[in-house]
Amino acid sequence: MFWEFQAPPRADEFSELIKKRLAEVKDSGGTRETVTVDWNNQALHVEVIDLTLDSLYFNPGTHRIRAQRSHDPVKDAGLKSDPWSAESQEYLQTLLQANPEKPSERDPEFDKLKESLRQFGQNDPGLVTHHGVLVNGNTRAAALIEAGERMMRVGVLPASFTWADINAVELSLQLRKDHRRDYSYINRLLAMEEQAGLGRTPEQIAKEFRIQVKTYRQERWILSTIHELIERSRVGGTALRLIDFEGDQEKLKELERLHGKIVLVEPDQAEVIKELRFAAILLDFAKTDVRHIDEHFIEADYLAKALPPSLVEAGTAGTADATEGGVTVPGLGAVVAGPPSPVAAARALTDQILRAKAVAGAKAGTDLAGADKQKAGAMFDDVRKAFDEAIDAAGRDARVRKRKQLAPARLADACAAIDQCVTDLVQARTSRSLDEEAFDDAVVLLRRSLSKLAQQAGRIQGEPGDGVSWLVEAVSGTRP
Repeated sequence: MFWEFQAPPRADEFSELIKKRLAEVKDSGGTRETVTVDWNNQALHVEVIDLTLDSLYFNPGTHRIRAQRSHDPVKDAGLKSDPWSAESQEYLQTLLQANPEKPSERDPEFDKLKESLRQFGQNDPGLVTHHGVLVNGNTRAAALIEAGERMMRVGVLPASFTWADINAVELSLQLRKDHRRDYSYINRLLAMEEQAGLGRTPEQIAKEFRIQVKTYRQERWILSTIHELIERSRVGGTALRLIDFEGDQEKLKELERLHGKIVLVEPDQAEVIKELRFAAILLDFAKTDVRHIDEHFIEADYLAKALPPSLVEAGTAGTADATEGGVTVPGLGAVVAGPPSPVAAARALTDQILRAKAVAGAKAGTDLAGADKQKAGAMFDDVRKAFDEAIDAAGRDARVRKRKQLAPARLADACAAIDQCVTDLVQARTSRSLDEEAFDDAVVLLRRSLSKLAQQAGRIQGEPGDGVSWLVEAVSGTRP
């Protein structure tokens, strides 16, 4: 979403002050410092001046904390209605100091930045509009204020710049490879969405963000999915927030890749896996645990064995699309509900988890009763225990399958190596570069290895197959 803001209070007064400072720098006759920004694929050099920190405004539209603004809905609403008020500016300053994934906690990286500024001073200038709104350097300004500094060096953008220009310049600066503090994951996604809303093509946006077009499409899929999950979690005025998904980057990327592969072959299975992986992500399982929710997880139906009946019934009750059509009762002409649709059932369960997490995590002051939060918390714990049991069972079975497949896989790798050896041998003979003694020694090692393999393969219970029979006979010398 792209926001336009009114000019801050005392905008004209500040604009006059900047003009005077720029004139003073120009008339001083000394070496003038400039900062270069990318503007319409051209280098724009703007003058740098010193301004007092108490005369600067934090940028309410900065991409750095776009997702984190939803941390406190009341303050976010105040920020939208009056971004220049003392309360709104204080909220922005708090978010700039906070951990992007947990805004209620302080970010250690912010403290490192503050200490660096305290010891070495400001290396690079920030960037402001001619009204004193920080375009680049919001976090540095917050750190300088906390470090007790009074002044900040800033470049001044032309007075003709619009908010669209300001947003474009901020992105170009923040996305440079040498930038020290990257946007959080969700804020990068929001910045891409904003650029798409301005009519830019996927190719242009991918180039700007220095990623491939397929990666850009993956990021848009993830953000649209997050928006959908937030809407599905809504209970009255309570819902999940963008920042609730801040730490799920790798899990969502793996899900997008897996879903893209399966949906072309088994669309229903792909949707069930997607919903159940959503559920596992919402339940805060680790990436290695979420990976166990795959085709085999669905086919073996691990979750149905672990999920309490109350949760199964609650997941499908009242869901209009939870059945695959009606069944007509012979002789009565009545139609009863058909068997539950796996996709609808999985979606209904995920919706339950979404709403439970939203309600359990709702801040004080909402219209939700304490009993509702307690009930949601209990349901969340129950379903997490069921998922934990199902994922643990799937993991144990996966390890067993891996052990079963390990020996055949090793032998397949050995066959591929031998096939390559045949090619290498032909080339060496043609060029007369073969070390015949070394090759003969290697064949002796192969014979020893095959003898060990035949000895163990011969102990396999039951009637041996053609392959094992050949191996035992070949190594024993009964066959040429």
